[in-house]
Amino acid sequence: MSHVPHELPEEFPDMVEQMAALRQSDAHFAKLSDSYHELNRALHRAETDVEPTSDEHMTEMRKERMALKDEIYAYIKAHAA
Repeated sequence: MSHVPHELPEEFPDMVEQMAALRQSDAHFAKLSDSYHELNRALHRAETDVEPTSDEHMTEMRKERMALKDEIYAYIKAHAA
């Protein structure tokens, strides 16, 4: 499979260790991370026409991904060791 842009380690390269630790110890963070990953993959499939969708749906998916990314960033910052 080709490279999927916007993966969390790419988005927050300086927080990779914190994200890994939170995924292991915090069920809420793991759920946020999984939701982001699933949405990001779906969006990538839509953008590459593997699973085409309407422009409106793609825009909504991008907005949802951005909101999830903001929530994840805030969560990491709030739970920093």
